Amino acid sequence: MAPQLTWLVTGCSSGLGEAMVKAILSKGDKVIATARASQGISGSERLSALEEAGAAVLELDVTSPQEELDQIAKTVWEVYGHIDVLVNNAGYGESGIMEEMSEELITCSLRANALGPINLTRSFLPMMRARKTGTLLFVGSVSIYYTMPTSGTYIGSKALLEGLATNLAVEVAPFGLRTSILTFGHFRTDLLLPNKRQYRPPNKVSDYEEINSVMEERIKKAHGTWPGDAMKGCELVVDAVRGEGTCSGKELPLRLPVGSDTFGIMRDDLQKRLQVCDEWEDIMSKTDYE
Repeated sequence: MAPQLTWLVTGCSSGLGEAMVKAILSKGDKVIATARASQGISGSERLSALEEAGAAVLELDVTSPQEELDQIAKTVWEVYGHIDVLVNNAGYGESGIMEEMSEELITCSLRANALGPINLTRSFLPMMRARKTGTLLFVGSVSIYYTMPTSGTYIGSKALLEGLATNLAVEVAPFGLRTSILTFGHFRTDLLLPNKRQYRPPNKVSDYEEINSVMEERIKKAHGTWPGDAMKGCELVVDAVRGEGTCSGKELPLRLPVGSDTFGIMRDDLQKRLQVCDEWEDIMSKTDYE
Protein backbone atom coordinates (compact mmCIF):
# COMPACT_ATOMS: atom_id res chain seq x y z
CA MET A 1 0.00 0.00 0.00
CA ALA A 2 1.28 3.46 -0.91
CA PRO A 3 1.94 5.92 1.93
CA GLN A 4 -0.65 8.55 2.74
CA LEU A 5 -0.59 11.36 0.18
CA THR A 6 -1.63 14.98 0.42
CA TRP A 7 -3.65 16.33 -2.52
CA LEU A 8 -4.85 19.72 -3.70
CA VAL A 9 -7.85 19.73 -6.03
CA THR A 10 -9.26 22.82 -7.77
CA GLY A 11 -12.86 23.34 -8.86
CA CYS A 12 -14.46 21.13 -6.21
CA SER A 13 -17.92 22.65 -5.84
CA SER A 14 -19.46 20.00 -8.11
CA GLY A 15 -18.78 17.47 -10.86
CA LEU A 16 -15.45 15.74 -11.28
CA GLY A 17 -13.73 17.92 -8.67
CA GLU A 18 -16.21 17.00 -5.96
CA ALA A 19 -16.03 13.32 -6.93
CA MET A 20 -12.22 13.43 -6.91
CA VAL A 21 -12.14 14.78 -3.35
CA LYS A 22 -14.50 12.04 -2.16
CA ALA A 23 -12.42 9.38 -3.91
CA ILE A 24 -9.23 10.71 -2.30
CA LEU A 25 -10.80 10.72 1.16
CA SER A 26 -12.03 7.15 0.67
CA LYS A 27 -8.39 6.06 0.31
CA GLY A 28 -7.43 7.66 3.61
CA ASP A 29 -5.40 10.44 1.97
CA LYS A 30 -5.44 14.10 2.97
CA VAL A 31 -6.96 16.60 0.56
CA ILE A 32 -7.40 20.34 0.29
CA ALA A 33 -10.48 21.15 -1.77
CA THR A 34 -10.76 24.56 -3.42
CA ALA A 35 -13.37 26.59 -5.26
CA ARG A 36 -13.82 30.19 -6.33
CA ALA A 37 -16.41 32.51 -4.80
CA SER A 38 -19.72 32.63 -6.69
CA GLN A 39 -22.86 34.73 -6.41
CA GLY A 40 -21.77 36.24 -3.11
CA ILE A 41 -20.87 32.88 -1.55
CA SER A 42 -17.24 32.32 -0.63
CA GLY A 43 -15.33 29.38 -2.03
CA SER A 44 -15.00 27.85 1.44
CA GLU A 45 -18.74 28.09 2.09
CA ARG A 46 -19.47 26.37 -1.22
CA LEU A 47 -17.38 23.42 -0.02
CA SER A 48 -19.00 22.96 3.40
CA ALA A 49 -20.19 19.43 2.58
CA LEU A 50 -16.66 18.35 1.63
CA GLU A 51 -15.30 19.95 4.79
CA GLU A 52 -17.74 17.90 6.85
CA ALA A 53 -16.53 14.82 4.98
CA GLY A 54 -12.96 15.47 6.11
CA ALA A 55 -11.39 17.74 3.51
CA ALA A 56 -9.63 21.00 4.28
CA VAL A 57 -11.22 23.76 2.19
CA LEU A 58 -9.92 26.99 0.74
CA GLU A 59 -11.09 29.68 -1.66
CA LEU A 60 -9.04 29.73 -4.86
CA ASP A 61 -9.69 31.26 -8.29
CA VAL A 62 -7.21 29.96 -10.87
CA THR A 63 -7.70 33.10 -12.98
CA SER A 64 -6.17 35.26 -10.24
CA PRO A 65 -2.92 37.13 -11.05
CA GLN A 66 0.29 35.14 -10.70
CA GLU A 67 1.33 37.04 -7.58
CA GLU A 68 -1.90 36.07 -5.81
CA LEU A 69 -1.55 32.44 -6.88
CA ASP A 70 2.01 32.41 -5.55
CA GLN A 71 0.79 33.57 -2.15
CA ILE A 72 -2.13 31.12 -2.13
CA ALA A 73 0.26 28.28 -2.97
CA LYS A 74 2.39 29.14 0.07
CA THR A 75 -0.75 29.22 2.25
CA VAL A 76 -1.90 25.86 0.88
CA TRP A 77 1.54 24.34 1.43
CA GLU A 78 1.45 25.28 5.09
CA VAL A 79 -1.85 23.47 5.75
CA TYR A 80 -0.20 20.02 5.82
CA GLY A 81 3.44 20.96 5.25
CA HIS A 82 3.56 19.84 1.60
CA ILE A 83 1.53 18.82 -1.44
CA ASP A 84 2.13 15.44 -3.10
CA VAL A 85 -0.48 15.67 -5.85
CA LEU A 86 -1.82 18.80 -7.57
CA VAL A 87 -5.07 18.23 -9.48
CA ASN A 88 -5.83 21.05 -11.93
CA ASN A 89 -9.54 20.46 -12.44
CA ALA A 90 -11.14 23.93 -12.34
CA GLY A 91 -12.67 25.18 -15.57
CA TYR A 92 -15.94 25.87 -17.34
CA GLY A 93 -17.66 25.53 -20.70
CA GLU A 94 -18.09 28.59 -22.93
CA SER A 95 -20.39 27.75 -25.84
CA GLY A 96 -20.89 29.61 -29.08
CA ILE A 97 -20.14 29.69 -32.78
CA MET A 98 -16.60 31.00 -33.20
CA GLU A 99 -17.57 33.90 -35.49
CA GLU A 100 -20.22 35.01 -33.00
CA MET A 101 -17.81 35.04 -30.06
CA SER A 102 -15.79 38.01 -28.84
CA GLU A 103 -12.07 38.05 -28.15
CA GLU A 104 -12.90 38.75 -24.49
CA LEU A 105 -14.98 35.57 -24.09
CA ILE A 106 -12.42 33.44 -25.91
CA THR A 107 -9.65 34.84 -23.73
CA CYS A 108 -11.66 34.20 -20.55
CA SER A 109 -12.07 30.57 -21.51
CA LEU A 110 -8.38 30.15 -22.31
CA ARG A 111 -7.42 31.76 -19.01
CA ALA A 112 -9.77 29.62 -16.88
CA ASN A 113 -9.20 26.29 -18.60
CA ALA A 114 -5.55 26.47 -19.65
CA LEU A 115 -3.51 29.46 -18.52
CA GLY A 116 -4.88 29.48 -14.97
CA PRO A 117 -4.02 25.82 -14.31
CA ILE A 118 -0.53 26.34 -15.74
CA ASN A 119 0.00 29.47 -13.63
CA LEU A 120 -1.16 27.68 -10.48
CA THR A 121 1.22 24.84 -11.25
CA ARG A 122 4.04 27.35 -11.69
CA SER A 123 3.26 28.67 -8.22
CA PHE A 124 3.76 25.22 -6.67
CA LEU A 125 6.79 24.16 -8.70
CA PRO A 126 9.49 25.83 -6.55
CA MET A 127 8.30 23.94 -3.47
CA MET A 128 7.69 20.66 -5.30
CA ARG A 129 11.07 20.81 -7.04
CA ALA A 130 12.76 21.31 -3.69
CA ARG A 131 11.17 18.07 -2.40
CA LYS A 132 12.16 16.20 -5.59
CA THR A 133 8.83 14.39 -5.63
CA GLY A 134 5.23 15.04 -6.64
CA THR A 135 2.55 14.49 -9.24
CA LEU A 136 0.96 17.13 -11.47
CA LEU A 137 -2.45 16.22 -12.89
CA PHE A 138 -4.34 18.21 -15.51
CA VAL A 139 -7.98 17.40 -16.25
CA GLY A 140 -8.17 17.26 -20.02
CA SER A 141 -10.99 16.22 -22.32
CA VAL A 142 -11.54 13.63 -25.02
CA SER A 143 -13.26 16.41 -26.97
CA ILE A 144 -9.88 17.49 -28.34
CA TYR A 145 -10.01 14.33 -30.47
CA TYR A 146 -13.17 15.38 -32.32
CA THR A 147 -15.00 18.53 -33.41
CA MET A 148 -18.41 19.87 -32.42
CA PRO A 149 -19.98 23.18 -33.49
CA THR A 150 -20.42 25.77 -30.70
CA SER A 151 -17.78 24.00 -28.55
CA GLY A 152 -14.68 25.36 -30.24
CA THR A 153 -13.72 27.71 -27.40
CA TYR A 154 -13.89 24.97 -24.78
CA ILE A 155 -12.19 22.35 -26.96
CA GLY A 156 -9.54 24.87 -27.98
CA SER A 157 -8.78 25.71 -24.37
CA LYS A 158 -8.36 22.02 -23.49
CA ALA A 159 -6.11 21.53 -26.52
CA LEU A 160 -3.97 24.46 -25.36
CA LEU A 161 -3.78 22.95 -21.88
CA GLU A 162 -2.58 19.65 -23.33
CA GLY A 163 0.08 21.37 -25.42
CA LEU A 164 1.38 23.35 -22.45
CA ALA A 165 1.27 20.41 -20.04
CA THR A 166 3.10 17.97 -22.33
CA ASN A 167 6.03 20.36 -22.62
CA LEU A 168 5.96 21.18 -18.92
CA ALA A 169 6.22 17.46 -18.23
CA VAL A 170 9.67 17.08 -19.80
CA GLU A 171 10.93 20.20 -18.03
CA VAL A 172 10.03 19.02 -14.53
CA ALA A 173 10.70 15.29 -14.91
CA PRO A 174 14.41 15.65 -13.95
CA PHE A 175 13.23 16.89 -10.54
CA GLY A 176 11.23 13.76 -9.77
CA LEU A 177 7.87 15.25 -10.76
CA ARG A 178 5.34 13.16 -12.69
CA THR A 179 2.83 14.79 -15.04
CA SER A 180 -0.35 13.26 -16.41
CA ILE A 181 -3.20 14.67 -18.50
CA LEU A 182 -6.43 12.97 -17.43
CA THR A 183 -8.29 12.58 -20.71
CA PHE A 184 -11.82 12.24 -19.38
CA GLY A 185 -14.56 11.02 -21.65
CA HIS A 186 -18.24 11.85 -21.22
CA PHE A 187 -19.18 11.65 -17.56
CA ARG A 188 -22.64 12.26 -16.13
CA THR A 189 -22.04 15.48 -14.20
CA ASP A 190 -23.86 18.81 -14.22
CA LEU A 191 -21.49 20.23 -16.87
CA LEU A 192 -24.29 20.69 -19.41
CA LEU A 193 -26.73 22.46 -17.11
CA PRO A 194 -27.45 26.09 -18.04
CA ASN A 195 -25.96 27.40 -14.79
CA LYS A 196 -22.69 25.55 -15.51
CA ARG A 197 -22.36 26.15 -19.25
CA GLN A 198 -22.04 29.70 -20.53
CA TYR A 199 -23.80 30.65 -23.78
CA ARG A 200 -23.51 34.38 -24.42
CA PRO A 201 -22.06 35.12 -27.89
CA PRO A 202 -22.44 38.87 -28.48
CA ASN A 203 -22.23 38.91 -32.27
CA LYS A 204 -25.26 36.97 -33.48
CA VAL A 205 -25.24 35.97 -37.16
CA SER A 206 -28.49 34.84 -38.77
CA ASP A 207 -26.70 32.28 -40.95
CA TYR A 208 -25.90 30.28 -37.82
CA GLU A 209 -29.42 30.21 -36.35
CA GLU A 210 -30.16 26.67 -37.51
CA ILE A 211 -26.91 25.12 -36.34
CA ASN A 212 -27.20 26.92 -32.98
CA SER A 213 -30.70 25.56 -32.54
CA VAL A 214 -29.66 22.02 -33.46
CA MET A 215 -26.70 22.04 -31.11
CA GLU A 216 -28.68 23.51 -28.21
CA GLU A 217 -31.27 20.75 -28.57
CA ARG A 218 -28.53 18.12 -28.77
CA ILE A 219 -26.93 19.42 -25.56
CA LYS A 220 -30.26 19.40 -23.72
CA LYS A 221 -30.86 15.79 -24.72
CA ALA A 222 -27.31 14.78 -23.78
CA HIS A 223 -27.63 15.88 -20.15
CA GLY A 224 -28.02 12.87 -17.91
CA THR A 225 -27.31 10.38 -20.71
CA TRP A 226 -23.50 10.28 -20.82
CA PRO A 227 -22.08 6.88 -19.81
CA GLY A 228 -19.43 7.80 -17.25
CA ASP A 229 -19.89 7.56 -13.47
CA ALA A 230 -17.77 10.34 -11.97
CA MET A 231 -17.05 8.47 -8.74
CA LYS A 232 -15.88 5.34 -10.55
CA GLY A 233 -13.67 7.40 -12.85
CA CYS A 234 -12.10 9.38 -10.01
CA GLU A 235 -11.54 6.28 -7.87
CA LEU A 236 -9.58 4.75 -10.74
CA VAL A 237 -7.54 7.94 -11.15
CA VAL A 238 -6.63 7.86 -7.45
CA ASP A 239 -5.61 4.21 -7.81
CA ALA A 240 -3.50 5.07 -10.86
CA VAL A 241 -1.70 7.82 -8.95
CA ARG A 242 -1.18 5.63 -5.89
CA GLY A 243 -0.29 2.56 -7.99
CA GLU A 244 -2.87 0.40 -6.26
CA GLY A 245 -5.79 -1.89 -7.06
CA THR A 246 -6.21 -2.72 -10.74
CA CYS A 247 -3.57 -0.07 -11.49
CA SER A 248 -0.91 -1.83 -9.41
CA GLY A 249 2.40 -2.13 -11.24
CA LYS A 250 1.45 0.33 -13.98
CA GLU A 251 3.40 3.52 -14.67
CA LEU A 252 1.27 6.68 -14.76
CA PRO A 253 1.28 7.79 -18.43
CA LEU A 254 1.53 11.31 -19.78
CA ARG A 255 -1.98 10.93 -21.21
CA LEU A 256 -4.33 8.77 -19.16
CA PRO A 257 -7.62 7.95 -20.94
CA VAL A 258 -10.52 7.81 -18.45
CA GLY A 259 -13.92 6.49 -19.50
CA SER A 260 -15.33 3.67 -21.61
CA ASP A 261 -16.00 5.93 -24.60
CA THR A 262 -12.61 7.63 -24.53
CA PHE A 263 -10.59 4.85 -26.10
CA GLY A 264 -12.66 4.49 -29.27
CA ILE A 265 -12.73 8.26 -29.86
CA MET A 266 -8.96 8.57 -29.41
CA ARG A 267 -8.24 5.57 -31.65
CA ASP A 268 -10.53 6.85 -34.43
CA ASP A 269 -8.78 10.22 -34.49
CA LEU A 270 -5.28 8.74 -34.39
CA GLN A 271 -6.12 6.30 -37.18
CA LYS A 272 -7.32 9.18 -39.37
CA ARG A 273 -4.05 11.00 -38.78
CA LEU A 274 -2.08 7.90 -39.70
CA GLN A 275 -4.10 7.52 -42.89
CA VAL A 276 -3.20 11.08 -43.89
CA CYS A 277 0.47 10.30 -43.24
CA ASP A 278 0.27 7.16 -45.40
CA GLU A 279 -1.50 8.99 -48.25
CA TRP A 280 0.65 12.12 -48.36
CA GLU A 281 4.11 11.10 -47.15
CA ASP A 282 5.55 10.28 -50.59
CA ILE A 283 4.46 13.69 -51.90
CA MET A 284 4.81 16.14 -49.03
CA SER A 285 8.08 14.78 -47.61
CA LYS A 286 10.09 15.83 -50.67
CA THR A 287 11.18 19.08 -49.05
CA ASP A 288 14.80 18.55 -48.01
CA TYR A 289 17.83 20.40 -49.38
CA GLU A 290 19.69 18.47 -52.06
